[in-house]
This record gives sequence, structure tokens and C-alpha cells, in this order.
Amino acid sequence: MDLIVLAKEPVPGRVKTRLCPPCTPAVAAEVAAAALADTLAAACAAGADRVVLALDGRPGAWCPSGVTVVDQGEGGLDQRLTRAWEATEGPAVQIGMDTPQLTATDLGLAMEGLLTPDVDAVLGEAADGGWWAIGLRRPQPRAFLGVPTSRPDTGRRQLERLGELGLRVGRLPVRADVDTWPDALAVALAHPPTRFAAVVRRQLAALEPTR
Repeated sequence: MDLIVLAKEPVPGRVKTRLCPPCTPAVAAEVAAAALADTLAAACAAGADRVVLALDGRPGAWCPSGVTVVDQGEGGLDQRLTRAWEATEGPAVQIGMDTPQLTATDLGLAMEGLLTPDVDAVLGEAADGGWWAIGLRRPQPRAFLGVPTSRPDTGRRQLERLGELGLRVGRLPVRADVDTWPDALAVALAHPPTRFAAVVRRQLAALEPTR
């Protein structure tokens, strides 16, 4: 089974812009790079046959060796999600770079859920109404196209689309993702050992008024 990670190269001004302020674009990119490094480390340790990074940009030092990198291409997020799944033929689970708290165990359970009898797909909804993970027994070209993204009802609409395709869906636990600075603080506080949390703590210290 493959694990697909959809991500943007952490370039200032292009990633995690909703962290600004209080972060500068450079710090937001540093936070994104740490989140992506944590996510890829968990993916590589989860026991997948292959980790596929569907990337908008170029890989950097945060990308471990052995990861298969493919280009996201152009278009809306629904089109780029569809293109990412063209890199796999069999069962796969796909995540993004907004949940750096995920562990190899979390991802292993998602993959196990997809192999449960009478399950064709799995979906993990996010606390903000989106989704953090989706798994399909086989690629479904119509799974994403036309489903609105970055909205409070994106998770619900994605679940509806899977149902429209006749897929039996297993539900994964709801997780918090990181879009805003309060999100980042909450995730860093709950998961202090991560690279992500270390970067957030440094930024928090820098924001404290000088005494």
C-alpha cells in the first residue's frame, strides 16, 4: 500500500500565509518545513510499501531519501489531488502537510482501516470541517473533481462524493490541522517532541516582550 503526501515546497510567501501575523513569511515557511519533515518521517516509518510526495515545487533537505517525488501539476486543488492519485494503482492513503502531529501508528491504523472487509474507502475529517486523510482501495478519477475545498463543509462534501461513487466508507478519528497561529500553538503544546513544536516554541519566545 502507498502513502501519498500532498505538499507545497516551503517557500516564504507561498505556504502557511495564515500564520502571518504574528509570523513573518520566512518564519511561516520554517514552520511549514518542520511540519513537512515531521509528516514525511511518520509516513516513512508507517510500513507503507512506498511513500509518494506529490509536490508543488522542488524537494529540499526536509525530504527523506527513498521518497518518490511526483509533480502536482497545475489547476485547482481538486485537480491536483486527482493527479496525485495517478502515481498509484492499488490501495493508498493520502494526507497533507497540515497535521504534523500524526505518528507512524496513526498512519498505520489508517492503512489497516482501508483493508477492513466491506470498506472501499476511509476518510478522516478535520476539526475545522475539512479532512486530513483519505484512503481508496483503487484510484477513483471522480473522487475529487468538483468537490469544493478549503471550506467548512469540505469534509462533508467529500464524504458525500464517496457515497455517490458507491464506496463503503470507514471513518477515521477527527484530527486538528494547522492553518492559523492558534492552531499551531495548540498542536505544538499537545505534541512537544516534534520538529514542528520546536519551531513554534522558538517563534513564541521571539514574540515575548523584552523584560
